[in-house]
Amino acid sequence: MLEEISVSCPYCGEKFETTVDLSAGDQNYIEDCYVCCQPIQFDIKTDNNELVSVSTDTSE
Repeated sequence: MLEEISVSCPYCGEKFETTVDLSAGDQNYIEDCYVCCQPIQFDIKTDNNELVSVSTDTSE
């Protein structure tokens, strides 16, 4: 189950859209910002294939 979300880059502050696979459960991964190309650490929390929270941080 895929869901499109809007996030802000912790480096440049620009908002962009990305897709999260809710069927994979809780996730922690790195994805590059589509604007400044810096690595963003994503922390995705789910409950029964529902998005609970999304947090982003620098990957340092």
